[in-house]
Amino acid sequence: MKIKVKVIANAKEDKIDKIDESTYRIRIKAKPVEGKANIYLIKILEEYFDSKAELVSGRTSKIKVFEIFK
Repeated sequence: MKIKVKVIANAKEDKIDKIDESTYRIRIKAKPVEGKANIYLIKILEEYFDSKAELVSGRTSKIKVFEIFK
């Protein structure tokens, strides 16, 4: 399943807000430096969905597309 994620990096806490079935707004503590926020975001998504997640597009964008494998 593919999901669209709007990422807010450098937040005070990690939080996932579900907008609709395939759109999420996620706040993460990690700073967007050298891809560390993307790695952290994948970890958060894998814990949330209890499944593997892979970044499909949006490596340097605030809006990203992920593939969630179930």
